[in-house]
Amino acid sequence: MKQQDHELTTEDEITITDEVQSPESLIPKEWLDGLLLFLQWMEVNKNASPNTIKAYNTDCIELFLMLQEAGLDALKADRRAVELFFSTVHRHHAPSSIGRKLAAIRSLYRFWKRRQIVAVNPWTGIRGPKQETVLPDFLPVDDLFGLLDSIDDFTVLGARNKAILELLYAGGFRVSELTGLDVDDVDFQQGQAIVLGKGRKERVVPVGSKALQALSNWLAVRDQFLPEGSSNQALFLGQRGTRLGVRQVANVIDQVTEKLALARHIHPHVLRHTFATHMLEGGADLKDIQELLGHARLATTQRYTHVTLARLQEVYDRAHPRAKEE
Repeated sequence: MKQQDHELTTEDEITITDEVQSPESLIPKEWLDGLLLFLQWMEVNKNASPNTIKAYNTDCIELFLMLQEAGLDALKADRRAVELFFSTVHRHHAPSSIGRKLAAIRSLYRFWKRRQIVAVNPWTGIRGPKQETVLPDFLPVDDLFGLLDSIDDFTVLGARNKAILELLYAGGFRVSELTGLDVDDVDFQQGQAIVLGKGRKERVVPVGSKALQALSNWLAVRDQFLPEGSSNQALFLGQRGTRLGVRQVANVIDQVTEKLALARHIHPHVLRHTFATHMLEGGADLKDIQELLGHARLATTQRYTHVTLARLQEVYDRAHPRAKEE
């Protein structure tokens, strides 16, 4: 059954208005009003996250500035707008970034066409540049264990950092999901965590015994980071008692890996990739991994099969007598 558009309220407008305010005051009000209506619809009817709203706003404003400088009307855009977009962005952005920007613009104009804000949608059927398939980066089991075991959890900070890394690997969480967890979201008895993922979709993720132990150690000292009288329920806190953010988690991982003097930079998402790769190599079904990761499409999860096949090819090339070059 097709979902009916939710009627926007004054509260909805207040929620989203700050996202579309731009210092570029020369952009015509009609364009910004149309963008505002689109972002409101995305938030209310598509459950778009604040990060998605912010990214779509930025990408559409960037297009508006291009069109304005070229003397083109966003509400009467034609193929010239498309050509201008590609000729401008390819000089400054990677194919993946261009693809993301194009997705935002296509969505905006689809919405405008349905609402009869524009008569023509010139972005229909326009594809982004072909992107190279990049295999997910991950850590071998021994390296991962060495990373986790290297963290000294005898201090409050160490206990927190250990729990962060253990949980990222144990559940394959996105960092934004991890930072959004509250204390009550972890069920120690069932060994599970309730996560709010992309599109604000809730899912239950199993958490292993090692991560639960690390979490238990952290919760035993967590109150030392809470200011007196604070009732902050965030699972992971900074030293000032506020909820940890995504960038702070990245800094934690940087600090841990620097002590090991690793030859590579460990991005927080590497632990999610490592979780998925190790699960697949351990015999987990691809559909189950998809559910654990919160992927909407199986094709996204299938990237990890390429990782394991690539590793098998390396093993074959090293070990098979007839595979070695003379």
